[in-house]
Amino acid sequence: MICTADIMTKSIKLRTKLGEDANSPIDIFALAQDIEQLTIVYYPMGENLSGICLKGAAGNNVIAINSLMTVGRQRFSLAHELYHLYFDKNMTAVCAQKIGMGQETEKEADLFASYFLMPAAALQTKVEMLKAKNNSDDLSIHDVIRLEQYFQVSHQAAVIRLRQDKLLNADAADAMMSEGVRRFAESMGYSTELYKPLPAEKQYMTYGNYIDQAEQVLKRGLVSDGKYEELLLTAFRSDLVYGGNEEGEEVID
Repeated sequence: MICTADIMTKSIKLRTKLGEDANSPIDIFALAQDIEQLTIVYYPMGENLSGICLKGAAGNNVIAINSLMTVGRQRFSLAHELYHLYFDKNMTAVCAQKIGMGQETEKEADLFASYFLMPAAALQTKVEMLKAKNNSDDLSIHDVIRLEQYFQVSHQAAVIRLRQDKLLNADAADAMMSEGVRRFAESMGYSTELYKPLPAEKQYMTYGNYIDQAEQVLKRGLVSDGKYEELLLTAFRSDLVYGGNEEGEEVID
């Protein structure tokens, strides 16, 4: 049986360990890239998988994220995989795309991801503020969008969590799952990047330890320039070999 209090405690401890406070929204992509000996791979995995966590015997770990999912869903999946990295005894975890499915460890990882990205106290505070502002005990679709934009999570993750915390009833949650959320977000002035996959040119990408190690072995003369470039191309980093496609010159401000 899943112990929610234990999962909440683990989420706060990991936020603290990684240099974050207990309540603020986090940029989980940037956070994960700073984890030592962790390589993050973005790769289109089809419709059934959300991510994979591989723990190396020497501490060189890999998390792969399905880049076909929306950015909001990718953020949730990365938090999910961090649970496997830090708290799961298994060396390998292959995770389904649907939230709340699979074995108990998968459900624990989903719950952890929810609390890691949307800490309980912070979520409750934001909900109370919205209810007071609207002079209503009920959350509207616009309120839910404000919450998911604030915490930068997918619409599904936000609705499921609000339902779990009894901040939405079942009928309201079901109705909101069928809403055209992107259109609502646009009409409220929000960017819709949260609800879209990564651009095609970023759907194959590697960050973190692998790239750093390739650079280190080149500097130490352990590989040739050609081998170094081969290592980068294997990791989908042609931008580091041939140069990026960004428009304009680099600006330091």
